[in-house]
Amino acid sequence: MKNSRTWLLALLLAGACGVLAAAMRPNLVVLVADDWGFTDLGAFGGEIDTPHLNALARRGTRFANFHAAASCAPTRSMLLTGVDNHRNGVGNLRETLPREHIGKPGYQGSMTHNVVTVASLLQDSGYRTYITGKWNVGSEPYNLPNRRGFDRSIVQGDTGSDNWQPQKRYLPHGPRVDWFEDGKPAVMPAEFYSSTYFVDRMIGYLKADPAQHKPFFAYVGFQANHVPIQAPKAFVDKYKGKYKDGWDALREQRRKSAAELGVIPADTAMVRMRTTADWNALSEADKLYQQRQMEIYAAMADAMDAEVGRLVAHLKATGAYDNTVFVFMSDNGAEGSDYNEAQIWLKTQYRQDIDQLGAKGAYGIPGPSWASAMASPLTGYKFYAAEGGIRVPMFIAGLPGAPGNALNHALTHVTDLAPTLLDLAGVPQPGRSYRDQPIEPMAGKSLLPLLTGAATGVRTSDEPLGYELAGNLALFRDNLKLVKNSPPVGDGQWRLYDIVKDPGETRDLQADMPQLFATMQQDYLAYEKAHGVLPMPEGYNPQRAVLINGLYNYWWPTYGPGALVLLVLLTGGIVLWKRKRRAQHP
Repeated sequence: MKNSRTWLLALLLAGACGVLAAAMRPNLVVLVADDWGFTDLGAFGGEIDTPHLNALARRGTRFANFHAAASCAPTRSMLLTGVDNHRNGVGNLRETLPREHIGKPGYQGSMTHNVVTVASLLQDSGYRTYITGKWNVGSEPYNLPNRRGFDRSIVQGDTGSDNWQPQKRYLPHGPRVDWFEDGKPAVMPAEFYSSTYFVDRMIGYLKADPAQHKPFFAYVGFQANHVPIQAPKAFVDKYKGKYKDGWDALREQRRKSAAELGVIPADTAMVRMRTTADWNALSEADKLYQQRQMEIYAAMADAMDAEVGRLVAHLKATGAYDNTVFVFMSDNGAEGSDYNEAQIWLKTQYRQDIDQLGAKGAYGIPGPSWASAMASPLTGYKFYAAEGGIRVPMFIAGLPGAPGNALNHALTHVTDLAPTLLDLAGVPQPGRSYRDQPIEPMAGKSLLPLLTGAATGVRTSDEPLGYELAGNLALFRDNLKLVKNSPPVGDGQWRLYDIVKDPGETRDLQADMPQLFATMQQDYLAYEKAHGVLPMPEGYNPQRAVLINGLYNYWWPTYGPGALVLLVLLTGGIVLWKRKRRAQHP
């Protein structure tokens, strides 16, 4: 106990002065899940079996009011740099960029030269640095991990791929899946299971490095639970029949469990999302099919947790575990898209029969109804600024001497993680220059005072925090959130919520607080101006943007002029398929 207190005191002093002896510095492990809903993790109220992540969470602090961006690349860019995504070059996901925004300042779709990653700063200070898994913040040579502070790396440059066949696209975004190892095109196995492979490679890097006396920074970017949802059969069978009562019952069950854990207030209200189907109106065959989708989703998370357990076991066996701080988070909220626009392409590439879902060559999609349960008790999901899209599970664990099994409800943000990691390592922030080059300063706040119990929050009550992605907007100020969402999640109008008392965003407070409602709108406009946020083009639709960008990035390079004919045929096929689907399932 005395040693832990001494370590913690040294760490606190280091956070203030930026100096800490290398032998005392902790190892840092960052685990990024993909598309997990707020209550997917057992420690946040979920029923999915995640014992290894739960055990880690109990060793540290769960952050119940932590926010990311509503899609993967913007979040990951902020996690790595501590800089708002509009100022680091990833103002929007590349695949959903309107053509009018491509290449504009802040909308390059990958990190720009004017930011430095936390990995570079840790590497400079003597850390060994490794990354495996999803990268998705730029595939240009200067943006690959070997140029962004990582000693060893095996990464996927894209938004995702098949979890059984690494070279198989999950959507027609480009002519191939880009994999890189140490900055060069990677030679990938013909088959793998993504979560297992990423942990295998990370353990391999840890074992192979001769500089074992130096602390390490290890970043694992899982694909679980990005579409296509896929999992080993043993995990899928484990959940057979567990979701027979449907999504509304699961949403209520999770709300109660999260309240019992103290993650949300006991009296938290929630709305029923307009995109949620009527479970009781489904045929028995449709119910079984939908149950299978959720069984696979749960299995995929369970399988990822098992791989986290394998990494933890390795650290324990090597004696590194007790000096390792873990950060876990999801990159955004649950996936609520139904992928209707891609069905014609998917039917030529994958199977979707119930007895094949989850396996190699099959494509599972949880869809908006199950996403409502994954986000419980929040509203909205991925791509939107509603809490279900941007409030994600996050915990930090393993800091010696810090309180265990703690819950923090302060407003925190993904840009806070880079400053926190630097503080934990005793590395000063670079300010406005790095290696004599001007850079964007980190915007986030170190969460170290929250971990040690020295403070309850890191932002003042009148400090605004802005957010924008693809025309969905938010402005946070203490417990209040100003938000505007486009359909189908919103109606394009500003709303005001107290997201601590009302995380489900059920009671609009604008009539009760007209002056603050107006002030926060002005705060948002100031954020928009300061961060170079561009207005969305008239009639912008993210699904349409994906189709158009796919024409430029996949269809044209693959098929040349014939791509236009194919696009017309596919568009016509989609229209006919949707009409048939509506006729069968009104």
